[in-house]
Amino acid sequence: MSALDDLPPLRDVIRRHGLSAQKALGQNFLLDLNLTGRIARASGPLEGACVIEVGPGPGGLTRALLALGAGRVIAIERDRRCLDALAEIADHYPGRLEVISGDALAVDVRPLLGDAPARVVANLPYNVATLLLVGWLSTDPWPPWFTSLTLMFQKEVAERIVAAPGSKAYGRLAVLAGWRTRAKIAFEVAPTAFVPPPKVTSAVVHLEPLAEPLPCRLRTLEKVTEAAFGQRRKMLRQSLKSLGVDPLPLLDAAGVEETARAEEIDVAGFVALANAYSRIGGGVRQEG
Repeated sequence: MSALDDLPPLRDVIRRHGLSAQKALGQNFLLDLNLTGRIARASGPLEGACVIEVGPGPGGLTRALLALGAGRVIAIERDRRCLDALAEIADHYPGRLEVISGDALAVDVRPLLGDAPARVVANLPYNVATLLLVGWLSTDPWPPWFTSLTLMFQKEVAERIVAAPGSKAYGRLAVLAGWRTRAKIAFEVAPTAFVPPPKVTSAVVHLEPLAEPLPCRLRTLEKVTEAAFGQRRKMLRQSLKSLGVDPLPLLDAAGVEETARAEEIDVAGFVALANAYSRIGGGVRQEG
């Protein structure tokens, strides 16, 4: 039995159910229940909370969430081999674990939540982690249905999420995350914590939605940042030409120097550029 609960050790569960991690599914299992407990606690107090988990695998993080008091966990698992192992956890915590067999990219959990606030806590499959995050950050209307996101990424991706202007990691993902959330790296996780161990260090990122982000149209902001960072070494007066309009009036309206480069512009600057594009460059019309 584990120190977390009186369920069998995860290694025994994996062996009994033949759950070798599959690279095609982006799987790297966490077996250290002390570590899964730390991830769960990084999301905040769990007593009575409703939690969405993506890619639970054999259930290490699932067990931590439930043992630490989550009132309800909705776990979305694409790998049907894991369903029996998760069913054992559900039996151990009657009425508190609901397992959905499916692809998290295609599952809309909102109808399952009712009016209850929810948070997302997950050791995300690395091959879809960024796609999932962008989907959550693109939720409309805003504020979103989740109160926080506590997610495992490759360290390089985590650094891109929280990057500040002027850094090499700063790009479209940092602008989107910084516009709608307050994001921070909670802690790093060594490769040896996983089975099989990945070739890179991982990191847990905690994101809290801002109640009132700077007013801006999401799709216009995406267009502007795509143009700006698509040629990040060039000055904005050149890179923004891909928007199909004269960049100089946009830059002037936004109060941005025409010689600036994308990596030098903060979130507020990109919001100002996107709003100027809506007014001057037809950004609203082009959104369709």
